Amino acid sequence: MKKNKLLKVVAVIGAGVLGVSMFAGCAGSAAPQGTNDAPTTQTPPQGDNKYIVMGTNAEFEPFEYREGSEIVGFDVEISKAIAAKAGKELKIEDMEFGTLIVGLNNKQMDFIAAGMSVTEDRKTQVDFSEPYFTSKQMIIVKSDDGSIQTADDLVGKKVGVQLGTTGDLFVSGTDGVEVIQFDKAPLAVMELKNGKVDAVVIDAEPAKRLVEGQDDIKVLDVPFTEEEYAIAVRKGDTELLNLINSVIAELKENGEYDRIFKQFFDVEE
Repeated sequence: MKKNKLLKVVAVIGAGVLGVSMFAGCAGSAAPQGTNDAPTTQTPPQGDNKYIVMGTNAEFEPFEYREGSEIVGFDVEISKAIAAKAGKELKIEDMEFGTLIVGLNNKQMDFIAAGMSVTEDRKTQVDFSEPYFTSKQMIIVKSDDGSIQTADDLVGKKVGVQLGTTGDLFVSGTDGVEVIQFDKAPLAVMELKNGKVDAVVIDAEPAKRLVEGQDDIKVLDVPFTEEEYAIAVRKGDTELLNLINSVIAELKENGEYDRIFKQFFDVEE
Protein backbone atom coordinates (compact mmCIF):
# COMPACT_ATOMS: atom_id res chain seq x y z
CA MET A 1 0.00 0.00 0.00
CA LYS A 2 1.28 3.46 -0.85
CA LYS A 3 2.28 5.61 2.09
CA ASN A 4 0.13 8.62 3.04
CA LYS A 5 -2.83 7.08 1.31
CA LEU A 6 -5.29 4.57 2.71
CA LEU A 7 -6.99 2.02 0.51
CA LYS A 8 -10.70 2.30 0.08
CA VAL A 9 -12.43 -0.58 -1.65
CA VAL A 10 -16.16 -1.06 -1.43
CA ALA A 11 -17.08 -4.73 -1.40
CA VAL A 12 -20.43 -6.43 -0.97
CA ILE A 13 -20.49 -9.77 0.81
CA GLY A 14 -23.52 -12.02 0.79
CA ALA A 15 -25.01 -15.23 -0.36
CA GLY A 16 -24.83 -13.89 -3.90
CA VAL A 17 -21.02 -14.17 -3.88
CA LEU A 18 -20.94 -17.81 -2.90
CA GLY A 19 -19.59 -18.71 -6.30
CA VAL A 20 -16.68 -16.39 -5.64
CA SER A 21 -13.89 -17.19 -3.23
CA MET A 22 -14.03 -16.03 0.39
CA PHE A 23 -11.47 -15.45 4.11
CA ALA A 24 -8.47 -13.15 6.11
CA GLY A 25 -5.14 -12.75 8.18
CA CYS A 26 -1.79 -10.61 8.49
CA ALA A 27 1.63 -9.35 9.98
CA GLY A 28 3.15 -6.80 12.33
CA SER A 29 6.30 -5.96 14.19
CA ALA A 30 5.69 -3.83 17.30
CA ALA A 31 5.43 -5.48 20.69
CA PRO A 32 1.90 -6.87 21.16
CA GLN A 33 -0.33 -5.61 23.95
CA GLY A 34 -2.32 -7.78 26.33
CA THR A 35 -1.61 -11.32 27.48
CA ASN A 36 -0.04 -13.92 25.26
CA ASP A 37 -1.81 -17.15 26.13
CA ALA A 38 -0.09 -20.47 25.62
CA PRO A 39 -1.36 -22.40 22.57
CA THR A 40 -4.32 -24.66 23.17
CA THR A 41 -3.71 -27.98 21.49
CA GLN A 42 -6.36 -30.42 20.34
CA THR A 43 -3.94 -32.54 18.38
CA PRO A 44 -2.53 -36.04 18.72
CA PRO A 45 1.21 -36.74 18.56
CA GLN A 46 2.60 -35.95 15.13
CA GLY A 47 2.99 -38.85 12.75
CA ASP A 48 -0.38 -40.41 13.62
CA ASN A 49 -1.87 -41.14 10.19
CA LYS A 50 -5.37 -41.43 11.66
CA TYR A 51 -5.60 -37.65 11.94
CA ILE A 52 -5.30 -34.55 9.80
CA VAL A 53 -4.45 -31.40 11.76
CA MET A 54 -5.97 -27.97 11.14
CA GLY A 55 -4.05 -24.96 12.50
CA THR A 56 -6.12 -21.94 13.52
CA ASN A 57 -6.62 -19.08 15.97
CA ALA A 58 -10.01 -19.56 17.63
CA GLU A 59 -10.61 -15.83 18.22
CA PHE A 60 -12.21 -15.05 14.87
CA GLU A 61 -15.98 -15.54 15.06
CA PRO A 62 -17.76 -16.77 12.96
CA PHE A 63 -14.84 -18.45 11.18
CA GLU A 64 -13.35 -20.13 14.25
CA TYR A 65 -14.34 -19.59 17.87
CA ARG A 66 -15.09 -21.49 21.05
CA GLU A 67 -18.41 -22.80 22.29
CA GLY A 68 -17.48 -24.14 25.68
CA SER A 69 -14.45 -26.38 25.17
CA GLU A 70 -15.23 -26.99 21.48
CA ILE A 71 -13.83 -24.99 18.56
CA VAL A 72 -16.52 -24.36 15.95
CA GLY A 73 -17.09 -22.09 12.97
CA PHE A 74 -17.20 -21.74 9.20
CA ASP A 75 -13.55 -22.77 8.73
CA VAL A 76 -14.04 -25.77 10.99
CA GLU A 77 -16.90 -27.09 8.85
CA ILE A 78 -14.80 -26.69 5.68
CA SER A 79 -11.95 -28.50 7.44
CA LYS A 80 -14.23 -31.35 8.51
CA ALA A 81 -15.06 -31.89 4.84
CA ILE A 82 -11.33 -31.92 4.02
CA ALA A 83 -10.72 -34.53 6.73
CA ALA A 84 -13.60 -36.68 5.46
CA LYS A 85 -12.24 -36.53 1.91
CA ALA A 86 -8.81 -37.59 3.22
CA GLY A 87 -10.38 -40.44 5.18
CA LYS A 88 -9.06 -39.07 8.48
CA GLU A 89 -10.28 -37.51 11.72
CA LEU A 90 -9.92 -33.75 12.13
CA LYS A 91 -7.84 -32.39 15.01
CA ILE A 92 -7.34 -28.70 15.75
CA GLU A 93 -4.20 -26.84 16.83
CA ASP A 94 -5.19 -23.47 18.35
CA MET A 95 -2.41 -20.89 18.60
CA GLU A 96 -1.71 -17.18 18.13
CA PHE A 97 -2.38 -16.10 14.56
CA GLY A 98 1.12 -14.70 14.03
CA THR A 99 2.72 -18.09 14.79
CA LEU A 100 0.60 -20.22 12.46
CA ILE A 101 2.88 -20.20 9.40
CA VAL A 102 5.90 -21.05 11.55
CA GLY A 103 3.89 -23.88 13.12
CA LEU A 104 2.84 -25.17 9.71
CA ASN A 105 6.40 -25.22 8.41
CA ASN A 106 7.53 -26.93 11.62
CA LYS A 107 4.94 -29.65 10.90
CA GLN A 108 2.80 -28.92 13.96
CA MET A 109 -0.21 -29.02 11.60
CA ASP A 110 -1.08 -30.14 8.09
CA PHE A 111 -2.86 -26.98 6.91
CA ILE A 112 -4.00 -23.56 8.14
CA ALA A 113 -7.67 -22.58 8.02
CA ALA A 114 -7.86 -19.34 9.97
CA GLY A 115 -9.47 -16.66 7.85
CA MET A 116 -6.02 -16.14 6.35
CA SER A 117 -5.74 -13.57 3.57
CA VAL A 118 -3.71 -14.32 0.46
CA THR A 119 -0.77 -11.88 0.31
CA GLU A 120 2.37 -11.82 -1.81
CA ASP A 121 4.55 -12.17 1.28
CA ARG A 122 2.68 -15.24 2.48
CA LYS A 123 2.92 -16.81 -0.96
CA THR A 124 6.68 -16.99 -0.46
CA GLN A 125 6.19 -19.03 2.73
CA VAL A 126 3.22 -21.31 1.98
CA ASP A 127 1.10 -22.58 -0.91
CA PHE A 128 -2.51 -21.37 -0.96
CA SER A 129 -5.67 -23.15 -2.05
CA GLU A 130 -8.22 -21.55 -4.31
CA PRO A 131 -9.80 -18.65 -2.36
CA TYR A 132 -13.04 -19.58 -0.62
CA PHE A 133 -14.22 -16.30 0.91
CA THR A 134 -14.05 -12.59 0.06
CA SER A 135 -13.83 -10.28 3.06
CA LYS A 136 -13.05 -6.67 3.84
CA GLN A 137 -11.31 -4.82 6.65
CA MET A 138 -13.62 -2.54 8.62
CA ILE A 139 -13.09 0.31 11.08
CA ILE A 140 -14.63 0.21 14.56
CA VAL A 141 -14.96 3.52 16.44
CA LYS A 142 -16.82 4.88 19.44
CA SER A 143 -20.42 5.71 18.60
CA ASP A 144 -20.05 9.34 19.71
CA ASP A 145 -16.78 9.94 17.83
CA GLY A 146 -17.41 12.14 14.80
CA SER A 147 -13.73 12.70 14.02
CA ILE A 148 -13.33 9.42 12.12
CA GLN A 149 -15.64 9.03 9.13
CA THR A 150 -13.35 7.38 6.54
CA ALA A 151 -10.03 5.54 6.37
CA ASP A 152 -8.18 8.81 5.70
CA ASP A 153 -9.28 10.10 9.11
CA LEU A 154 -7.11 7.47 10.81
CA VAL A 155 -4.01 9.61 10.14
CA GLY A 156 -2.89 11.12 13.42
CA LYS A 157 -4.87 8.55 15.44
CA LYS A 158 -4.02 5.52 17.57
CA VAL A 159 -5.36 2.45 15.79
CA GLY A 160 -5.67 -0.99 17.36
CA VAL A 161 -5.12 -4.11 15.24
CA GLN A 162 -4.76 -7.83 15.80
CA LEU A 163 -1.11 -8.80 15.49
CA GLY A 164 -0.39 -10.65 12.24
CA THR A 165 -3.64 -9.77 10.46
CA THR A 166 -4.07 -7.93 7.17
CA GLY A 167 -5.50 -5.03 9.15
CA ASP A 168 -2.13 -4.90 10.93
CA LEU A 169 -0.31 -5.10 7.58
CA PHE A 170 -2.19 -2.27 5.89
CA VAL A 171 -2.43 0.09 8.85
CA SER A 172 1.24 -0.45 9.79
CA GLY A 173 2.19 0.55 6.23
CA THR A 174 0.58 3.96 6.52
CA ASP A 175 2.48 7.09 7.59
CA GLY A 176 0.91 9.18 10.32
CA VAL A 177 -0.95 6.34 12.06
CA GLU A 178 0.16 5.06 15.47
CA VAL A 179 -0.44 1.30 15.40
CA ILE A 180 -1.12 -0.59 18.65
CA GLN A 181 -0.93 -4.36 18.19
CA PHE A 182 -2.91 -6.87 20.26
CA ASP A 183 -2.77 -10.65 20.40
CA LYS A 184 -6.55 -10.88 20.15
CA ALA A 185 -9.13 -8.63 18.46
CA PRO A 186 -11.40 -8.45 21.57
CA LEU A 187 -8.49 -6.91 23.50
CA ALA A 188 -8.22 -4.15 20.89
CA VAL A 189 -11.95 -3.44 21.15
CA MET A 190 -11.73 -3.36 24.95
CA GLU A 191 -9.00 -0.71 24.74
CA LEU A 192 -11.13 1.28 22.27
CA LYS A 193 -13.95 1.30 24.83
CA ASN A 194 -11.43 2.33 27.51
CA GLY A 195 -10.19 5.23 25.39
CA LYS A 196 -6.67 3.84 24.91
CA VAL A 197 -7.03 3.69 21.09
CA ASP A 198 -9.13 5.81 18.73
CA ALA A 199 -10.21 3.05 16.33
CA VAL A 200 -9.80 -0.65 15.57
CA VAL A 201 -9.30 -2.17 12.11
CA ILE A 202 -10.45 -5.80 11.80
CA ASP A 203 -12.17 -8.14 9.33
CA ALA A 204 -15.82 -7.45 8.51
CA GLU A 205 -17.58 -10.45 10.06
CA PRO A 206 -15.60 -10.46 13.34
CA ALA A 207 -16.10 -6.68 13.51
CA LYS A 208 -19.85 -7.14 13.27
CA ARG A 209 -19.81 -9.73 16.07
CA LEU A 210 -17.55 -7.60 18.27
CA VAL A 211 -19.94 -4.61 18.26
CA GLU A 212 -23.14 -6.67 18.46
CA GLY A 213 -25.37 -5.55 21.33
CA GLN A 214 -23.07 -2.67 22.30
CA ASP A 215 -24.31 0.91 22.02
CA ASP A 216 -21.00 2.67 22.68
CA ILE A 217 -19.11 1.37 19.62
CA LYS A 218 -19.99 0.94 15.94
CA VAL A 219 -18.61 -0.24 12.59
CA LEU A 220 -18.19 2.49 9.96
CA ASP A 221 -20.03 1.94 6.67
CA VAL A 222 -16.85 2.62 4.68
CA PRO A 223 -14.55 -0.44 4.36
CA PHE A 224 -10.79 -0.10 4.72
CA THR A 225 -9.76 -2.67 2.09
CA GLU A 226 -10.88 -5.95 0.46
CA GLU A 227 -9.16 -9.34 0.51
CA GLU A 228 -9.55 -13.06 -0.20
CA TYR A 229 -9.18 -15.93 2.29
CA ALA A 230 -7.61 -19.27 1.39
CA ILE A 231 -6.26 -22.40 3.09
CA ALA A 232 -2.48 -22.67 3.45
CA VAL A 233 -0.31 -25.80 3.14
CA ARG A 234 3.45 -26.28 3.26
CA LYS A 235 5.35 -25.39 0.12
CA GLY A 236 5.33 -28.31 -2.30
CA ASP A 237 2.55 -30.29 -0.58
CA THR A 238 0.75 -30.70 -3.90
CA GLU A 239 -1.22 -33.78 -2.92
CA LEU A 240 -2.94 -32.10 0.03
CA LEU A 241 -3.40 -28.85 -1.91
CA ASN A 242 -5.17 -30.68 -4.74
CA LEU A 243 -7.40 -32.49 -2.23
CA ILE A 244 -8.35 -29.20 -0.53
CA ASN A 245 -9.14 -27.54 -3.87
CA SER A 246 -11.33 -30.48 -4.87
CA VAL A 247 -13.25 -30.23 -1.57
CA ILE A 248 -13.87 -26.49 -2.00
CA ALA A 249 -15.15 -27.09 -5.55
CA GLU A 250 -17.38 -30.00 -4.46
CA LEU A 251 -18.90 -28.05 -1.57
CA LYS A 252 -19.88 -25.24 -3.93
CA GLU A 253 -21.24 -27.62 -6.56
CA ASN A 254 -23.37 -29.78 -4.26
CA GLY A 255 -24.89 -26.90 -2.24
CA GLU A 256 -23.13 -27.81 1.01
CA TYR A 257 -21.16 -24.56 0.92
CA ASP A 258 -24.43 -22.60 0.86
CA ARG A 259 -25.74 -24.56 3.83
CA ILE A 260 -22.59 -23.90 5.88
CA PHE A 261 -22.64 -20.23 4.87
CA LYS A 262 -26.24 -19.81 6.06
CA GLN A 263 -25.35 -21.53 9.32
CA PHE A 264 -22.73 -18.96 10.27
CA PHE A 265 -23.60 -15.76 8.39
CA ASP A 266 -26.48 -13.36 8.05
CA VAL A 267 -27.52 -14.23 4.48
CA GLU A 268 -29.34 -10.91 4.13
CA GLU A 269 -26.01 -9.05 4.35
